Amino acid sequence: MSEQAFVVGLTGGIGSGKSAAAELFEELGVAVVDTDRIAHALTAPDGAAMTAIREAFGAGVIAEDGSLNRPAMRALAFEDPDARKRLEAILHPMIRAESDRQCHAAQAPYVLLVVPLLIESGTYRGRVQRLCVVDCPEEIQVERVVSRSGLEACQVRAIMAVQVRRADRLAAADDVVDNSGDLPQLREQVASLHRRYLALAAQREGV
Repeated sequence: MSEQAFVVGLTGGIGSGKSAAAELFEELGVAVVDTDRIAHALTAPDGAAMTAIREAFGAGVIAEDGSLNRPAMRALAFEDPDARKRLEAILHPMIRAESDRQCHAAQAPYVLLVVPLLIESGTYRGRVQRLCVVDCPEEIQVERVVSRSGLEACQVRAIMAVQVRRADRLAAADDVVDNSGDLPQLREQVASLHRRYLALAAQREGV
């Protein structure tokens, strides 16, 4: 990663609204590097990770088009923690390498690195100069994910249980976006943070 890049890490629990916040930053001209997008590309038909995934887990987790069968993989991972670790061992190094490449290549005042499990990775402070957490009450998280994904509430809570606790995520944050309100409120907070990050990036360049 370029030493000149000012990188803001954006994270939050499932259903917190990371993607919505990232889209608003992107509208303001920020270079957004989204690890979820990278993961989807790696696990698409002919994706770079698919050969290793097939070899590790068999055809049962491969969809008809050759992409990762996400529901099948999700079910396997929650039944077998070792399966989740094996999947992460395949994907995480690829995601890390590609996200670093994109951060290095970015042409923008600063980079927004969107990582759902950024804090859980344990290495985030070596990758970002600023940590922004998108937050909302857990009840809202569950409602949002149930409405958009078709998962049961208990399944969403199981996903939340393997993520870092909300209190710990907030304690690690340099900045917090409260996404319990509506889109205009979210947009106003993003705009304010964008001005702050532009100033910090400019200050870094001047050092």
